[in-house]
Amino acid sequence: MNRAPASVWRNPIHFLAFGLGSGASPWAPGTVGTLAAIPLWYGLAQLPLLTYLALLLAAFALGCWLCQRTSDDLGVHDHGGIVWDEFVGYWVTMIALPVTPLWALAGFVLFRIFDILKPWPIRWIDRRVHGGLGIMLDDLIAGVFALIILQLVRWLLG
Repeated sequence: MNRAPASVWRNPIHFLAFGLGSGASPWAPGTVGTLAAIPLWYGLAQLPLLTYLALLLAAFALGCWLCQRTSDDLGVHDHGGIVWDEFVGYWVTMIALPVTPLWALAGFVLFRIFDILKPWPIRWIDRRVHGGLGIMLDDLIAGVFALIILQLVRWLLG
């Protein structure tokens, strides 16, 4: 069971790192965090693609700092409740996809599969890259894997 520190509700840095509080879920915080990323994606997806990508890059950079700072403050590397990386990973998954519930669900499922199973090189990176960058990078790559599959499906569907 996930035990979120009280600082999630008092410290704005922790609140963001915990995915606007979604990572405080006692069960499956990564899944809950990914679900919390979906409504934000609907807003981001309305933006021009270059703006979306720029904000995604900024969210990744911010996430490296947020996750590192929160991990340092809590004294736990990659606390289960830190889910900003799931937010960014899901947003990567959904780059330039149609804004429909079906695509949102497909992206959710594929991203979670890659994030949980961590096929190579995701698991390798997860074990060897530390700090905020390490927390963010494995989910970024899981998002890229899911993105490639979804874009391939989209292309095949015509």
